[in-house]
Amino acid sequence: MVADLSGTISHSVWYGWGDPSRARPLNAGGLAFLRRRLKLASVEPVHPPVDLSDVRLRPGSLGADALDQFSAIVGAEHVSTSAQERILHAGGKSTSDLIRRRSGDAGDAPDAVIFPGSGTDVRQILALCDQEGIAVVPFGGGTSVVGGVEPLKADFRAVIALDLGRMDRVVEVDSICLTATFEAGIRGPAMEASLGKLGFTLGHFPQSYEEASLGGYLSTRSAGQASTGYGRSDDMVKALHVETPRGPLELGGLAPATAAGPNLLDVFVGSEGTFGVITEATMRIHRAPKHRSYGAWTFGSFEAGAEALRRLVQDGAKGDMPEVCRLADAPETESTFALSGGWKSSLLRMYLRFRGQGSPALALFVWEGADNQTDARRRRCATILRRAGGVFVGPVPAQAWERARFSGPYLRDELLTRGVYVETVETATSWNRVKSTHRDVGKAIGSALMVNGAGAHVQAHISHVYPDGASLYFTFLGGLEADPLAQNARVKKAASDAVMQSRATITHHHAIGVDHAPYLAAEIGEVGVDILAGIKGVLDPRGIMNPGKLIPGPKTPQIPG
Repeated sequence: MVADLSGTISHSVWYGWGDPSRARPLNAGGLAFLRRRLKLASVEPVHPPVDLSDVRLRPGSLGADALDQFSAIVGAEHVSTSAQERILHAGGKSTSDLIRRRSGDAGDAPDAVIFPGSGTDVRQILALCDQEGIAVVPFGGGTSVVGGVEPLKADFRAVIALDLGRMDRVVEVDSICLTATFEAGIRGPAMEASLGKLGFTLGHFPQSYEEASLGGYLSTRSAGQASTGYGRSDDMVKALHVETPRGPLELGGLAPATAAGPNLLDVFVGSEGTFGVITEATMRIHRAPKHRSYGAWTFGSFEAGAEALRRLVQDGAKGDMPEVCRLADAPETESTFALSGGWKSSLLRMYLRFRGQGSPALALFVWEGADNQTDARRRRCATILRRAGGVFVGPVPAQAWERARFSGPYLRDELLTRGVYVETVETATSWNRVKSTHRDVGKAIGSALMVNGAGAHVQAHISHVYPDGASLYFTFLGGLEADPLAQNARVKKAASDAVMQSRATITHHHAIGVDHAPYLAAEIGEVGVDILAGIKGVLDPRGIMNPGKLIPGPKTPQIPG
């Protein structure tokens, strides 16, 4: 008997993000800004999602024998073929994913969803799938925005989603070595709650923090919003346990460093479940901050702000760098003011015009620490920012950003309902190319959106800085066209082509998935792709692990005839 687990799932999350009760409607000023900027006749909510009961599903292709075998491994209550579970696992959270789901198309949903409770369960499931020719899509929080969890069947007879949500235990916290070991299905808030009780933090807060899992962090090389201070997820990981069709692997260890050959951790960090399943990870942790200082500065242009950040990261003392360091370009600053609304934003804009900043770029900073030195660190950084032309506008903008920093995806849901297309593209480049990459990618996106006189809004920000360069994160909006999937494909291709022509990376922290796979060879070379395909051939010779992701199709191992 296979379980129907749908009863505990909200009927809203299937078409959007997270907990729908947390969504907040746009204010009148924000709606007026969008209507004017995007040249829309109306921004009324005229594109609601279809009812869950009207979502189209293909019949499952797993027979009773296969389902019974899965049930024998994990228990019948942890095997689901319910329509709702299949829909919830029919993809990630990209704009194209949500457009399809909202329109009632879940035709590519997995044939079943399996919920393992241990690494041993995962090992047995992979062995069964390898034997029976069933594709496996590892599934954590399901927050991929590049097609990383699309349940592609390829040439296999069926595909399952392997949901690691039950594997959420805290295995060990080592307060002497400052490490913590978790099962890979644990979500960000649960990790922080368990560490916080002991006075620690992981310090990893991507925008998907409330929904994403630790395994998802690592399999995509995610970079949290506080990466300037705490590092990226790939900086934090110390050891992994991985289950592959070939067998289990223990990678990394207690030693602080080693010269024992190439670091095999890096084979799996960023591998997107194409080689195996991360089931457990040991992470470096930090003392929980007891003090925070906030500050915001504006600059006369995005280029001036980027130069200020470069000086800050290169010339300032390393220990003074803020944990959070963000710079919005002029369009993003404008939309921030418009969406926040109120008299305070109006007064701030008047003040900045008086200071000669008619189109300001807003920079936000947060300093965190276990001691009371955060104010002193902020003051030392302020000297550099002021010398670079920054105008201090107080702590409030940074505090407001922090309060709302996980709410962006909820806004996308409302925009889609109101007929507004919204999508993101991110990259990273060297400091000497930040200006040109920002200009050229933004121009390519705008041109792809503004067909037949349509309006568009393209904005960008820097959210991760390094001594040699920075990330660029573009958000862009337009009116939904008659064929929104074709619209999305056109705009994303224009953006990705421009990124590669700028000699920037195709992804800084969203990973490869399906969307970026055609560009991987341009970044790492054909030999590099062959190396990845060779690793997959050793660990997953039948190619059952997350087909179609990371490695371009022709390089993916074929099923033996």
